[in-house]
Amino acid sequence: MYLKEKFKDLCFDLTSDQDLINSFWEEIETKYSEKGRHYHNLFHLENMFLELEKVKSNIQDFMAVSFSVFYHDVIYDATSKSNEEKSALYAAERLQKLGLHQDIISKISLQILATKSHLHSNDSDTNYLLDADLSILGKDPELYLDYTRKIRKEYSIYPDLLYKPGRRKVLKHFLELESIFKTKEFRDQYEFQAKENIVEELRIL
Repeated sequence: MYLKEKFKDLCFDLTSDQDLINSFWEEIETKYSEKGRHYHNLFHLENMFLELEKVKSNIQDFMAVSFSVFYHDVIYDATSKSNEEKSALYAAERLQKLGLHQDIISKISLQILATKSHLHSNDSDTNYLLDADLSILGKDPELYLDYTRKIRKEYSIYPDLLYKPGRRKVLKHFLELESIFKTKEFRDQYEFQAKENIVEELRIL
């Protein structure tokens, strides 16, 4: 309910077409509730918003970042390497119909694409989005373990023989970054624990 109201409030600033807003929300709800989604679901979006609310005063365009949260994983197929590109296109189509200015749509598309590699951005709003997306990495070990189990379920199509090397590659990528988190607030809160969690997962793998 929290997400639904949030999405509708965002859209009401752009259009008074209730049917259009409802249909877009239903699409989002359906996509994020797909059978194979054990982690990349509505609960993940909710957690991202909870994280972003804490740093809202530092975000320049909270509307754009909010739309990026809603659409960043709207297309999610564990066998695809182009989920972010497809999600960005999907978002752009919807946001055009809402009447959002093309410059803002372009910004949102770039933010969604940034969630592919999680590299530091020159745009501070993008960095906050990326940090909220990865905040689970720095949670307490029990929550992190639950997250790793859910990710494994999402990739259940792959046997360990394929999954483990792929997962190790992802985790090592995070450790090789100058820092996992791009903003001071998230770094201070989550960086140390995230590295501990990742090192422990690599040990288990």
